[in-house]
Amino acid sequence: MNRRSLLSGMAALVGLIGTAAATSAQTLGLEANLQDVWLAWRTANLDATGRVIDQFQRNSSHSEGQGYGLLLAATLGDQRAFERMETWTRLNLAIRSDNLMAWRWFPDEPVKVPDLNNASDGDLFRAWALLRAARRFNIPDYRQSAKLIVSDIVASCIARHPGGADHDPLLIPGAEGFRTEAGFIYNPCYAMPLAMTELATEFDVPILAQAARGAVELARTLAQDGVVPDWVEVTPSGVRAAEGFSFDAGYEAMRLPLYLIWSGLKDHPAVLRYAEAQERLGAGLVATVIDRETGRALSTSNDPGYRALSALADCTVRQSVGSQIPPFSSSSPYYPGTLQLFTMIAQIEASPMCIPI
Repeated sequence: MNRRSLLSGMAALVGLIGTAAATSAQTLGLEANLQDVWLAWRTANLDATGRVIDQFQRNSSHSEGQGYGLLLAATLGDQRAFERMETWTRLNLAIRSDNLMAWRWFPDEPVKVPDLNNASDGDLFRAWALLRAARRFNIPDYRQSAKLIVSDIVASCIARHPGGADHDPLLIPGAEGFRTEAGFIYNPCYAMPLAMTELATEFDVPILAQAARGAVELARTLAQDGVVPDWVEVTPSGVRAAEGFSFDAGYEAMRLPLYLIWSGLKDHPAVLRYAEAQERLGAGLVATVIDRETGRALSTSNDPGYRALSALADCTVRQSVGSQIPPFSSSSPYYPGTLQLFTMIAQIEASPMCIPI
């Protein structure tokens, strides 16, 4: 596949490339502004072996958490933490016959990895982190590792749309278990457009860029009818609720507006729908599960991590100068704490006008 075909496949995502190019110029600012936050996150969530611990999931570790932690360490320049996490990941999760990771590891079980299936978002973030680390720490082997992961993501986790050639391919949640008789199960927030575009550009992989575009456009279609849900089934006739999966916008889907903003897609309707749903609540509360049909909050939280994400979405939709992103709290559990640090990076990289005030 040549460079011309790659650029053709990425035409709708030109803004993402601009965001990626701007990232390196902001590195010093990120470190200066977020070093204390990173140290607090690292102390709270990373053990001495390099394992990112999810306290609310039986103290397990999973490919998502390792991918997220690796990206944070690469972005914020912590080479020692990156090496510890990557070593632990290779020894404990990268144990499949390909270059993808098993999705979860339990510390107190006799079989610590009971399921070898992967989770494509964890693999995507690890590949992105390795690419950034190769550049940041000048370690070419990391780039080669990222390339191998991308190759296996494309081989096992990119699905052609059952609706035909008029539709872009999509990133499915894992190599096994998500195909259906009609099509496949899809999670809109597993695709991170900026990560996919950066990797597609670096390794000349047009189909990954096309899948990024497909994710952006499918989220646009879903946002026409309300907040984008956690899970859907993609079929030849369209997208519908997936049997046995959440069709509300919950803890999974809240990542989508963050990823879109971070990818330079602040005007995407999915960001607007999320901000509108949050606006209905009183100050200090954030909807963590939102009914897709009514936009009503089904559960709420006052955790600063969730409040940070909501504040960034509100600021970008309003096109405000200054946001209500709260200070980082080291008492936040792994998931909201990670979302808050991502939110702070996204604000600096993609929404500088939303500086916390």
